[in-house]
Amino acid sequence: MRLSSFLALLRPALPLILGLSLGFSLSLLMVSWTQGDTDDSCGDGLGNGRLFLGKGDSHRDSRDGAGDDDFQPRIVPYHKDPNKPHKKVLRTRYIHTELGIRERLLVGVLTSRATLNTLAVAVNRTVAHHFHRTFFFTGLRSPKVPHGMTVVAHGDDRPVWLMYETVRHLHEHYGSDYDWFLLAQDDTYMQADRLSELVGHLSAGQDLYMGRAEEFIGGEEKARYCHGGYGYLLSRSLLARLQPHLDTCRNDILSVRPDEWLGRCIIDYLGLSCMEVHQEMTYRYFELGKNADPEREDSAEFKNAFTVHPVSEPNLMYRLHKRFSQIELEWTYLQIQQLQMQINNLSDLTPEGKAGVTWPVGINSPFKPRTRFEVINWEYFTEEHIYSCTDNSPKCEIKGADRADVSAVLEIAVERLNELYQPQVRFRKRRLLNGYRRFDPTRGMEYVLDLALEAYTQKGHNQVIAKRVNLLRPLSAVEIIPMPYVTEATRVQVILPVTAQDQDFVSNFLDMYVMNTLDTHDNVLLTFLFIYDPFDAQRVSQSDVFAGIKAMIGEVEKRYGDVKIPWISVKTEVPSQVKLMDIISKKHPVDTLFFLASVWTEVNSDFLNRCRMNAISNWQVFFPIHFQEYNPAVMYRDQQPSAASSSFASESLRDGHFDRHIFDEACFYNADYMTARTKMAADILDNEELLESMDVYDIFVRYSGLHVFRAVEPALIQKYVRRTCNPRFSEDIYHRCMLSNLEGLGSRSNLAMALFEQEQANST
Repeated sequence: MRLSSFLALLRPALPLILGLSLGFSLSLLMVSWTQGDTDDSCGDGLGNGRLFLGKGDSHRDSRDGAGDDDFQPRIVPYHKDPNKPHKKVLRTRYIHTELGIRERLLVGVLTSRATLNTLAVAVNRTVAHHFHRTFFFTGLRSPKVPHGMTVVAHGDDRPVWLMYETVRHLHEHYGSDYDWFLLAQDDTYMQADRLSELVGHLSAGQDLYMGRAEEFIGGEEKARYCHGGYGYLLSRSLLARLQPHLDTCRNDILSVRPDEWLGRCIIDYLGLSCMEVHQEMTYRYFELGKNADPEREDSAEFKNAFTVHPVSEPNLMYRLHKRFSQIELEWTYLQIQQLQMQINNLSDLTPEGKAGVTWPVGINSPFKPRTRFEVINWEYFTEEHIYSCTDNSPKCEIKGADRADVSAVLEIAVERLNELYQPQVRFRKRRLLNGYRRFDPTRGMEYVLDLALEAYTQKGHNQVIAKRVNLLRPLSAVEIIPMPYVTEATRVQVILPVTAQDQDFVSNFLDMYVMNTLDTHDNVLLTFLFIYDPFDAQRVSQSDVFAGIKAMIGEVEKRYGDVKIPWISVKTEVPSQVKLMDIISKKHPVDTLFFLASVWTEVNSDFLNRCRMNAISNWQVFFPIHFQEYNPAVMYRDQQPSAASSSFASESLRDGHFDRHIFDEACFYNADYMTARTKMAADILDNEELLESMDVYDIFVRYSGLHVFRAVEPALIQKYVRRTCNPRFSEDIYHRCMLSNLEGLGSRSNLAMALFEQEQANST
């Protein structure tokens, strides 16, 4: 990935950390560096009373649970019945399925036809994306279902019926997939992170009915039900035990309130009452007053709440979300500050002492190279130019993501300096004198800036000074992108287009193909695509230009009796990739995995496995960047190349480079190509020459909507060749072909040496 592309992804999400060259610094997220003793230097204040019970909390319910029995190991004996036939054990596809690992929390929101497009949408936009799954249950759905919401309609708007159908639906469809189920109304604001943290600390093996405990009408009995407005948790085991009694509860228990009906059913048939405290965990809630302003709520009960009720309108839901986001951010700043203090205080106990604390506090220390080949280079830049360009030019204009990154860094640097020195001194940027940056994979993006600043004092004096600052844009939340399941057992259909100019290279391609696939019995098929120009096509009966290749194919088929290598003949003046793939696509099933190769490609099992893993049907296509050898005449000149460099063994890279200008090789599924090609059909009606101006890569980028994965592939190696660039292709394709030929001549040092020797020869 290009550095500018990485910065485009990194810049919006990550804060900057600033350090000054004078030995002190500003640390994470606008939190000041703190030194010195505190009242409780080693105390852990990160809890803030948000989740765990403190000394001031209410006493635990006497019916809290079964002690430590749930945590004791038990031996489950295995008895094999000799009278029953032995069944073969089928291994599951995923580890979590075989081990019975379930997701923690599923959220069900009870809504109605009247509020589905208002309050339910507000719930979905504020917190639904923080939960693994969120369902909206209603009696009758509105004619237009909101986009991006999973709505389940039960067909009856009666509240108790809706609750009955919801509980039954959750048990039947998701009872074995989740440990906890949270039910709430659509006029409830939920603090998603705190609820997820709560269930993460609860044991899933116990029957639990947890929420705000409410007395039944009359209040004579001690049992309590959980108020639906504040949400309540149901454990998986409780749901399983309750399922057989749901029909009886529906017929025997009369109630207007659905939460009261469910609580009565749980109490009567399971003997469990609603709990607010369990395993030293408290379910915290807040009752929002009429005409309340979330911005002015500052009580501990409000700040620590998991849920807030009632929320009368969508706008209030968004205001609550904004307020709780601010509270979470303030707590995050406090946690960072406390962690920095603890690290700084504990550093005295380390062998290095205070000197062992790296800047910023709490961030990994800079990467230390073990050899000179591991040194991370610094890029020099100014506000207008950058001095490390992708095309190896000494200087190029800074633009796009790079310009936005530099502008943001300069703005934040001046802002942090003003926060540090005001009100005594105020700074204003004049210009950037020097800028350096590098990406440290253990820390993030590092910057060193030499700034020309105009400093203003309180008395009105001003002076231009130079200041060096260090900044870090740290790597924080690393996200693992979920990918569909793939296997290395998929058959690969290799497609090899051959023109009359390329036939001299086919012999080597066939030798490598036979050695790496047929001899190893790899699951690979090969199809030749012979491309005739109109003149050769007319003379094919008298003299076939591809007769020699067809004879070689026949020899391979004789040597391997069960192998067939078919070929397809095509007549065209402009052999564009899209035209050729249109022919191939129609002759293969939709689930075929294609590898579009070239005659210079060395096919091997390592690359074929990566082709299988990186090309994912209806998800991703793979365009590898092959390794291209340099021109031996330039690299070695009067010397003979060594045996290692001339060998075709692809265990190590030879003298060459990764050719990023060529997109000939590609791995994709036929169904994905056909889908993209269908979307392209409308544009072809207006411009028939579009087929000749695009290649397969352009098709997927513009029309597929899939992930287009482009990466260097060390196992895909090509010998040096000077490509024939067809001027009838588009200007972009022709230009890329010419650049590939030019950059494939040799390295900069070898080209410079060749020019030097030529000048020396001319001068003598």
